[in-house]
Amino acid sequence: MPNLLTMPRDRSTPPLIAPSILSADFAAMGEECRGVLEHADAAGRADLLHLDVMDGHFAPNLTMGPDMCRALRRVFPAAFLDVHLMVHDPAMFIERFADAGANNLTFHIEAVDEVQVGPMADKIRSIGASAGLAINPPTPVERVMPHLEKIDMLLVMSVNPGYSGQAFIPEVLEKVRAVRKKLKPIQRVQMDGGINVGNAGAVREAGCGCIVAASAVFGVPALQRPGVIRALRGL
Repeated sequence: MPNLLTMPRDRSTPPLIAPSILSADFAAMGEECRGVLEHADAAGRADLLHLDVMDGHFAPNLTMGPDMCRALRRVFPAAFLDVHLMVHDPAMFIERFADAGANNLTFHIEAVDEVQVGPMADKIRSIGASAGLAINPPTPVERVMPHLEKIDMLLVMSVNPGYSGQAFIPEVLEKVRAVRKKLKPIQRVQMDGGINVGNAGAVREAGCGCIVAASAVFGVPALQRPGVIRALRGL
């Protein structure tokens, strides 16, 4: 399976759309994911599924583990599973989620000693996934600048980690503008938190190549979701 996050792109390419299953109905997860992954209209179809993993320590919520990833891989063998580790010790979970079928693993700059960034990214790639690095809204962008060449994707959080449905923090767009000129065509900036049809244009303009949307997609009736995905792409 080609890695969607490391395929070359330019600014004219519409962003990838990654619905976050944190806002899906957990009692009907298979049906929820099938609806966004298998729509007949390609422009209204999700490119990735985003799994927000929280351990109750790094982020206050407690969400899902490798078994959710494994179940989605079993039911959707061709799906791209984008795992966002909002956990206190990401090294504990890398192999577990890779074994469960994750295609991308993103860990936080705030959760590791900075000398670990390169080795952790290398380990993720050595077990077959791409490596993302995330940064929270209060963290200065200078913290990630020395590590851009070591990663496949930078995830800029546009809310503070914890819960879906929070309000978008527009100031974080400056972080995207600061890093986008330093990235190679095979690297992407992803943004996650409070993104909806109303603010997605600013996110695209700033240079994000992958948009995570939670309640904007799963918070509307299923028949409306393909239209939301198209609108998030700017189509």
